[in-house]
Amino acid sequence: MSSVWKQIEPLLLNAQHPSQYIGGEVNSIVKDHSSVRLKLLLAFPDTYKIGMSHLGIQILYGIINKNPDMAAERVFTPWKDMEKVLKGNNIPLYSLETHTPIKEFDIIGFSLQHELCYTNTLNMLHLGGIPLKSAERRIEDPLVIAGGPAVFNPEPMSDFIDIFVIGDGEDILPKLCDEFLLLKKVHLKNRYEMIKMLVKRVPALYAPCLYDVIYNADGTVASIKPKDNDIPPTIKKAVLEDLDNAFYPTNPVIPFAEAVHDRINLEIMRGCPHSCRFCISNTIKSPVRYRSVETLVNLAEETYKSTGYDEISLLSLSSGDYPWLPELLTRLNARFRARKVSISLPSLHIDEQLRNLPAIMSAVRKEGFTMAPEAGSTRLRRTIDKPIGDEDLFEAIKSAYKNGWNLIKLYFMIGLPGETEEDIKMLSEMINKSSLMGKEATGWAGNINVTISPFTPKPHTAFQWVAMDSIEAIQAKQQLIKTLVRSNKIKLKFHDGSRNVLEGAMARGDRKLGKVILDVWKSGCRFDSWDEAFNFALWEEAFNKNGFSMDDYARRPRKPDEILPWSVIESGISPQRFLKEYEDALGAAVISN
Repeated sequence: MSSVWKQIEPLLLNAQHPSQYIGGEVNSIVKDHSSVRLKLLLAFPDTYKIGMSHLGIQILYGIINKNPDMAAERVFTPWKDMEKVLKGNNIPLYSLETHTPIKEFDIIGFSLQHELCYTNTLNMLHLGGIPLKSAERRIEDPLVIAGGPAVFNPEPMSDFIDIFVIGDGEDILPKLCDEFLLLKKVHLKNRYEMIKMLVKRVPALYAPCLYDVIYNADGTVASIKPKDNDIPPTIKKAVLEDLDNAFYPTNPVIPFAEAVHDRINLEIMRGCPHSCRFCISNTIKSPVRYRSVETLVNLAEETYKSTGYDEISLLSLSSGDYPWLPELLTRLNARFRARKVSISLPSLHIDEQLRNLPAIMSAVRKEGFTMAPEAGSTRLRRTIDKPIGDEDLFEAIKSAYKNGWNLIKLYFMIGLPGETEEDIKMLSEMINKSSLMGKEATGWAGNINVTISPFTPKPHTAFQWVAMDSIEAIQAKQQLIKTLVRSNKIKLKFHDGSRNVLEGAMARGDRKLGKVILDVWKSGCRFDSWDEAFNFALWEEAFNKNGFSMDDYARRPRKPDEILPWSVIESGISPQRFLKEYEDALGAAVISN
């Protein structure tokens, strides 16, 4: 029994849901540290219930633990009550598997899923007794790395992360661990040289300390250059070539505490054949790769045997574009229906959905039929390159109601480039009419859940140069929609515009924002993506204290020839292509309906 566990066990009842802090779950892997050469900690900067639903953590956990010389363990951000317990009793943040203080691991790998998890990342380092800034760490401190969607603009977190892993991690993380072990034999005493050697030996690694960033007088980036000639000027993202034969965790760790998704998460494809101009996910996950039907059925069977879950979710950016979807659903349904295991499809592209609807209905769990038209007018959908016709949408909704669904989930954005008040009115009209499709199909109005998010420009997209709406403009559009959509069958959910503006500032930020992140963490910010914890005033104060404007980062349109902070990262899609798409979007925005 570890000394940390002896301290923490009698205190756990002082925290809500103590089972999320104890480890020992079914399928978790516990290794004797004296029998391994490398200890890796997979750190998810959010709660256990969020992190345990993330497939990527389970994949990397399984890959590293397959190596007998390596141990992979997990840690999540403790909620505020547990943080108080740790601090009040001088107990360091610890891993779940062996209750080892996190500072005793060789490598800590953070999964940065979005820009609002940055303060949690700092808080976890602090609770573990690890220096927050990369420059302040010693050779004996853990190597702090990070991967995930947010690292495609790594600059805001460059003060705190030693190395960013860009792209698919399945091949890169094991290589990084292997090279780290080789360097340990050399007994390097210089942390900078260790980081440099890792970057030279392993592809897709970006270490901010190896690059100098020079700024113009107006605060924009003048240049990003490596400090040494043997460091690459740009970093290409890693791409897993063969998804069909890639590792999949058929024995995932089953959470003790509630998780957002208690189910088999079966990744059927990676990437998306569509090129929506706002979508960074498509850039990150490109090119499109598929798993075969045979592989997926076998993986589902193996995972069911080791978990007993009663739902299989077919994951991808656009599951309806999987080429063999009817065959897959037919075979999964034949295999699992008698065991009362249902199949769910989290996302379907509307055109594809129409073609496959009759074939797939009997096999799919009918909890909610999800579609994302994104915009209310044909003109705006052309602008974002999502060519969906109104009638296609309405026919899809009507078909869903006819085939047994009683709830439709729709996702829209407001604040898209070129948007007018008329577009907002058309969006509202589309929502109202969608509910009426239920009456046409079944005789009564259908239930509609609508989520409306402010558009946030992201790096490595065709809209990385555009301005986003102000908080006031976002709120005015939200109010107009509330006025125009009044049916009690329609449930509207709006995202907080202030949080989106902050997200926009961080998404296109530079490394100067490290000062803001550090100061706002010191002021007490945690869990910025949670409504009950988000404090916009503290963020505004931190920006102002450091002489920066949040509006300038979020809302300033970038010039096409401007050097962008994330230009050191090669996403696999050229800046010239993004620029052409941007110009095409501007042309589409002015075409009348």
